[in-house]
Amino acid sequence: MSICDCVRQTAYDLHCYLGSGHLEKVYENGLVHRLRRGGLQVDSQVPLKVHDEDGTVLGEYFADLVIESCLIVELKSASSLHSEHVGQILGYLRACRARHGLLINFGTTKLQLKKLKL
Repeated sequence: MSICDCVRQTAYDLHCYLGSGHLEKVYENGLVHRLRRGGLQVDSQVPLKVHDEDGTVLGEYFADLVIESCLIVELKSASSLHSEHVGQILGYLRACRARHGLLINFGTTKLQLKKLKL
C-alpha cells in the first residue's frame, strides 16, 4: 500500500470513528497518532519558508502534516472544500518543492479527499 493510500484509509477510519463536527486540531492529533502507530514518520505543524529568487525569505507557512518527508497533508474541518484550500496546499508544495499533497476535509458527513501533484 502506498503512503497516500495508507493516509487515505487512516483518515477514513478516523472519520468513521469520530464523525464530523470536531475542531481541525482533534483530527490532526488523531491522524498523527494513528499514522505513527502504523509505523509512519509524521511531523506536524512543519514550517515551510517561501523564498524570493535571490533567496530572501518572504514568509512562512505551517503545513499540518508532513509524512515520510515526502507527502504534505493539509487538514480542514469545513462545510466544504473551496478553491482557496486547494491554492493553500499548492503553495505549500511549491514552497518546499514537494510533488505530492493531500487535502482532507473532516467537516462533512462524507470525508472529502483531494490528491494534488505538482
